[in-house]
Amino acid sequence: MSRSRSSISLQFLSFLLSLSLHSLSVLAGDHSSAKDGKTKKPDAPKSPSTGIKMLIICLGVVTFIAFSVILFKLWQKKKREEQHARLLKLFEDDDELEVELGLRD
Repeated sequence: MSRSRSSISLQFLSFLLSLSLHSLSVLAGDHSSAKDGKTKKPDAPKSPSTGIKMLIICLGVVTFIAFSVILFKLWQKKKREEQHARLLKLFEDDDELEVELGLRD
């Protein structure tokens, strides 16, 4: 069951990555001048690339999501180990009680 969850999360992350790359490719192309029939002035100051900013933001979001998933998996593993240790302790206590009552040798 954990494999199916991890594969689903990997598929979701790859979907987010492809969606962000698609949006970056749309933002990288300047379609406003093609629609209006106007051309840009060659002496106009260029701002930093919006595509690069979007790429950094998307990579940050994907990294945050991946980090959150990893932390959640580690938390689940720790809780599972604690529950297993409690279960083992419960059965050990029962064995000692049976020996004390003479029910088992």
